Amino acid sequence: MLTGFVNGNIYVSFNPLKKVEALLVANEKILYAGSNKIVENIIGLVKGKLVDLKGKTVLPGFIDSHMHLDELGMYLNMLNLRGVKSIRELKRRLEEYLRCSDATWIVGHGWDHELFEEKRLPTRYDLDEVVKDKPVMLSRICMHTAVLNTKAMEITGLISMRLPGILLDENGVPTGIVKEDAFFSIAREKFKENLTLDDYEKFFENAMEYAASKGVTTVGFVLCDLKSWNALTKLNSRKSFPIRVRVYLHPGEKRPNENSMYANKDVLEILKRLGIKIGFGNTFLKILGIKVVADGGLGARTAWLTQPFSDDPSTSGYPNLGEKMLMEIVNEAHEAGLQVAVHGIGDKTIDMILNVYRNIGQLNNIRHRIEHASVLRNEQADEIASLNVPVSVQPHFIITDWWAKNRVGEERIKYLWPFKTMVRKGIIIGLGTDCPVEPLNPWETVYAAVTRGKYDNIPYYEDTKEECLTLEETLHAYTWGSAYIMHEESSLGCLEEGKFADFIVVNKDPFTVRENELKDIEVIETYVGGKCVWKVNANK
Repeated sequence: MLTGFVNGNIYVSFNPLKKVEALLVANEKILYAGSNKIVENIIGLVKGKLVDLKGKTVLPGFIDSHMHLDELGMYLNMLNLRGVKSIRELKRRLEEYLRCSDATWIVGHGWDHELFEEKRLPTRYDLDEVVKDKPVMLSRICMHTAVLNTKAMEITGLISMRLPGILLDENGVPTGIVKEDAFFSIAREKFKENLTLDDYEKFFENAMEYAASKGVTTVGFVLCDLKSWNALTKLNSRKSFPIRVRVYLHPGEKRPNENSMYANKDVLEILKRLGIKIGFGNTFLKILGIKVVADGGLGARTAWLTQPFSDDPSTSGYPNLGEKMLMEIVNEAHEAGLQVAVHGIGDKTIDMILNVYRNIGQLNNIRHRIEHASVLRNEQADEIASLNVPVSVQPHFIITDWWAKNRVGEERIKYLWPFKTMVRKGIIIGLGTDCPVEPLNPWETVYAAVTRGKYDNIPYYEDTKEECLTLEETLHAYTWGSAYIMHEESSLGCLEEGKFADFIVVNKDPFTVRENELKDIEVIETYVGGKCVWKVNANK
């Protein structure tokens, strides 16, 4: 059945900036983008459906190039600690949550000790004051650090381990703070053992519906494990997805007594043996490749920097794997026809990634990615451009990580999230949120990219304001750019003829509002394949 959308303020693309007043859609794709008269005439001839947009603004659906769909689903069903201002408030929220939860594990996310009145990290003893008989795991906003109560430390075995990611007090006793591998591969995996496929299906259904409500029509789901993949394929075989999901799998699951989560590459081996390459799946669920977390984050001081952290000269962070192991993984994936997305926040990690990509060579067809590139020196940007390596960036880090200048110092602040520099050098960037690290709402990300904290008292705004993107650059990166780095530019990313009819209707034209109002734009309707998958009035 043909559907015509008329009388709209429709943005077809942002580079070039192109607008039309009507769309004609059939078989999930756009047949024509142009005038009301032509669409109305065709719909009249074939007796199709006509939708009057009544002058509303239509944009291509947002494509989040880097987020954690499983974690978002869990986050929507767990204790929300975003914005907590003290350990006292954290404990109060935990106590309130405990009263209405019968879960085996008490799990929460979103605290940031930089906001705490106490000016310190929480400890297991803080949590023990509230919960002693159940394991508690509360992850920091960056998802590279968590605090566990004593029960959780005992159940996971972390209470007696001595790994780099287990924070000890002055007496050598674990504090309950765990980072990187100790959190990802031990604590979180122990919690996940209690989850069933039915749990995961619920998480994904919640997460996808939430994404549709925010105008996100495609997501790059990074670090997907096998249980998540099984749940997604089960859902996909039974019912239609409201959004499109593009998957980057974890290359291997950590086994007991291994030194690194990347010592074992069993998932990569399975993909190779089955001959699964970029694009395996259908239009709603595809495997694109694998994701590797090569270092940590600035918040936990686990990003690997060339020079020590300015606010803690005792550490420069550290890598999660060595260059030799990264080379093995990327080379195996490359030969198998799989794309690799490598998390690199510190500049020394980016040096390592670029060494590997340079040695691999012939990257254009595969488009191996760099995730975040938070601390990026100018010469590194030049090499990324020369190698044609696309980068997935997360502009909302600028707002959340308001303390970042303390971490990197006066000299390196110019290297922090240099989005404009990347664009000027010809690097193709796609935008993402790292959700639930940052809010999934694209308008908060757009606002951050355009303003860089100008209206939020961000201490380093004046130092980095030349890195602000224009609205056109931001929306182009959030649509076509994200589609490109996920090998989807031929079918997604704009509303040209032949592309999928994935678009959103919003309450305000972003090009007519003041830049400080961008974050307040709201999605009214979301369409995927020409079908309305979310409507504000229907969900109130």
